[in-house]
Amino acid sequence: MLRLVTVAFLALAPVANAVDRLPAEQARIEYLLAAVASLHEAQFIRNGTAYDSTAAVRHLRTKLGVAGSRVKTAEDFIRYCGSESSISGKPYEIRFPDGRVVLSAGFLRQKLMDFDRTRGRP
Repeated sequence: MLRLVTVAFLALAPVANAVDRLPAEQARIEYLLAAVASLHEAQFIRNGTAYDSTAAVRHLRTKLGVAGSRVKTAEDFIRYCGSESSISGKPYEIRFPDGRVVLSAGFLRQKLMDFDRTRGRP
């Protein structure tokens, strides 16, 4: 029974926490998650292990749910969820098919700037 309650809580946590965010910020966060999901050929490196884009988005959504009310903005999402392992402190990386490796935080910040620029946001 406890396991069922825990699973239900984790499943609902992202939804409940999204209510605390302004819709514009939630849209910015969803854009970042979609940007990660679109990188089908890239590998997402977390604590030395490579994951595909589906696993990366699943992990980021879990972290978002656990972060709770600390994540009010897309910048908070990058800081608390998309930059580094909360366990080891190692930065997350993205390895592209051409072999180029970038820090996840930098990639997400650039995507956020692109998103904001296309919407006329400073």
